[in-house]
Amino acid sequence: MDYKSSLIQDGNPMENLEKQLICPICLEMFTKPVVILPCQHNLCRKCASDIFQAANPYWTGRGSSVSMSGGRFRCPTCRHEVIMDRHGVYGLQRNLLVENIIDIYKQECSSRPLQKGSHPMCKEHEDEKINIYCLTCEVPTCSMCKVFGVHKACEVAPLQSVFQGQKTELNNCISMLVAGNDRVQTIITQLEDSCRVTKENSHQVKEELSQKFDTLYAILDEKKSELLQRITQEQEEKLSFIEALIQQYQEQLDKSTKLVETAIQSLDEPGGATFLLTAKQLIKSIVEASKGCQLGKTEQGFENMDFFTLNLEHIADALRAIDFGTGVKIIREMKKLNGSKNVNLLKVAQLKGKHS
Repeated sequence: MDYKSSLIQDGNPMENLEKQLICPICLEMFTKPVVILPCQHNLCRKCASDIFQAANPYWTGRGSSVSMSGGRFRCPTCRHEVIMDRHGVYGLQRNLLVENIIDIYKQECSSRPLQKGSHPMCKEHEDEKINIYCLTCEVPTCSMCKVFGVHKACEVAPLQSVFQGQKTELNNCISMLVAGNDRVQTIITQLEDSCRVTKENSHQVKEELSQKFDTLYAILDEKKSELLQRITQEQEEKLSFIEALIQQYQEQLDKSTKLVETAIQSLDEPGGATFLLTAKQLIKSIVEASKGCQLGKTEQGFENMDFFTLNLEHIADALRAIDFGTGVKIIREMKKLNGSKNVNLLKVAQLKGKHS
């Protein structure tokens, strides 16, 4: 507490000092003040015990045979959370400095004469102090108002007794409100923790989901490469077969062309004897070339690649049907895919008329 600066600012040092010595719970001057660690604010021990008990209703208390680990509550001044050991409020250190200041203050106040106006006076009877409480009208008043004034027919009670009763009631209300605030703060803390855990869980699930989809992407890429390689291999085999046929037919064509040229040259031979020496063999070769050499051919549709066709409609439908929900639907779809013996991702027809 900065008593010095407060006293300088106020024109009445004693009155300002009294304000510094008021408990924020009971609004009375401290009795056996304690230090609430670590914020260093002060409370009456009883007030501290009340809010501690309100915040920790199941705490056993001092002298119990049951060993407790302690409890916690919040400082009513700064809302700092105070964690207690198993001794509870009795484990807090007393503020002897504040106690000594209170003793000195009380001695000083008792030695000073009562200042005029320190006690509230009745507005109807200016010389009469307000010393009773009208229970009927629920207002403080003076004795003259009860005997001769507006409260003559009202029921009254000593001011001090009503003062103590309402003070106790207000103190209980404050304790109840402080306890309620602590419960609200606890709920807020739990909700904040829930937000944090929700974010962490969401991040973890996103990571796991991304890893699973990355695995699916890798499988699809691997399957794609495999199928493309098979198509390329089939293409090479067919082209190799066709190119071999082209080569064979080209060789036959070249041979026939040369034979035609030779035959034409023989027709130009003027000598009969010379012509007859080669004509018979030449005619035989031409006949054999015309009949002979039956080369291979490609069957109809040989060049088609339609049998390399994927039927992924049911797979696409299953992927579109995936829904997180309670997790049941996705599990059912995965079981359907994994358990089906008739699911073929690739249907390849056998090559008809394939030539090795």
